[in-house]
This record gives sequence, C-alpha cells and structure tokens, in this order.
Amino acid sequence: MERKLLLLGLLRQHEMYGYQINDLIDAHLGTSIHLTKPTAYRLLHKMTEDGLISFREETVGNRPARRIYTITPRGEEEFQKLLKESLSEYKPAEQPSTISLAFMDTLPPGEVLPLLEKRRAIVVSMRDARLSDESHLGSYQCIIDHHIRHLNTEIEWLSDVIEQLETSKVGG
Repeated sequence: MERKLLLLGLLRQHEMYGYQINDLIDAHLGTSIHLTKPTAYRLLHKMTEDGLISFREETVGNRPARRIYTITPRGEEEFQKLLKESLSEYKPAEQPSTISLAFMDTLPPGEVLPLLEKRRAIVVSMRDARLSDESHLGSYQCIIDHHIRHLNTEIEWLSDVIEQLETSKVGG
C-alpha cells in the first residue's frame, strides 16, 4: 500500500518518467522506504493496467522512447483512499537486524562490543546524511524528520547498550 501511495502521490504532483521517479526516491526518500527500480517499474505497469495511471511515450534525440506517467481520475480516487487509510493506522516498522540482538550473548564478549560500535557508526552516518539533506516543503520534510527521530533514538539506545556492556565487562 505504501509504495503504491508513494508513486500515486508523486505522479499527482506532476507527470514523471520512471527514471525521474526512481531518482527522486533514491535521493530523498530511499532510507524511508525500500523500493527497488524493478519493483517501481512493476508497480507502474500494474497501476497502468488498473487504470490508475496512464502514460505517453516520448523520444528525445536518439535515445529510446521513455514513458511519461500521469495519474488518472481513478488514480486520484485510489490515492485519496490509500492516504486516508495510511494516515489513520499504525504498523510497526520491520527491523530485521534486531533479531541478532536476541542472540548476541552467544558470541564471545570481546566480539559483541566492536560489532555494536560498528552498527552505531552506520546509524550515525545514516542520520548525518539525512541531516545534510536540503529542507523540503510541507509533508516531505515530515518524512525526513520522522526518520531522523528514529535514527536518533536508535543511536541513543545503542549507546546505552554499549555502555552497559562496557560496564559489565569492567565490573565482571
């Protein structure tokens, strides 16, 4: 639902070709939503079949024709429906890398701390990249701010866990 909502929302703002859509997602929303190029094109194809979007082909110079996508009135209705559903519900974000935390005590103590420090450095890097993004108008900034808040919380939590492990290592 979220991916479909994203694509319809982007096309609602203005018509775009596939590469533009993927470039925008990669540049500004890539850490907030996982949408590969093949998946995006597959969704665009499906939404075209469903009458939610339409396209026209455009040729520039000697390049192959590209599809310029536009939202249809039916797509606008679907966008509104999906937007209202998404805003009114909450689904916890999946965090596959948290499963490893349940088993970290199976590793030798000297291995766990460097791994968690490496993990924290990655999260700090992701947060810093988001902080260096240019400001966006309206709701797009809300997505970035939300992601930054989650990353800050993750950094704080990892720092607490690392401190606890260092304390127990010194005292143990």
